[in-house]
Amino acid sequence: MPVTHDLYQDLKFSKEEIQQKRTNDPLLDSLINKYSQADAEVVKAEQAKSSDDAVRKLKETRLLVKDKIVKQLQTHA
Repeated sequence: MPVTHDLYQDLKFSKEEIQQKRTNDPLLDSLINKYSQADAEVVKAEQAKSSDDAVRKLKETRLLVKDKIVKQLQTHA
């Protein structure tokens, strides 16, 4: 059964730490919102048993957004 991806665990930050950073960084907030949307699309595609290629493309999009989040966190560290 497809489940959402745990971004906080991947980033090695607690949810509270990320929430605090989001309030001080509008770009980070926007990127995390985009990540959540991309993750939901991956889960939806997996549940609908979409083609492997379609799911792969959605996962690539999600990964690109995650990379931008990591970069934003590093520049504001």
